[in-house]
Amino acid sequence: MKFQVVIEEDLEDGGYVVHCPALKGCWSQGDMIEEALENIEEAIAGYLKTLNERAMRDVKIPDKTIIKEVAVV
Repeated sequence: MKFQVVIEEDLEDGGYVVHCPALKGCWSQGDMIEEALENIEEAIAGYLKTLNERAMRDVKIPDKTIIKEVAVV
């Protein structure tokens, strides 16, 4: 799965700030653009993992139900 991110130079503190508009509140930063991109990848992965875990807490799972994980590339 691919996400578009916005990278901006941080004029106050130096480095770069990056966020993913599709995922409200998903922000990161880095000293270099490459570092900022690596950090936002980790932030996106953590965001999606948390979103999935919260959704699964509300699922009523009947007996004989199989739960599997799938990777979306």
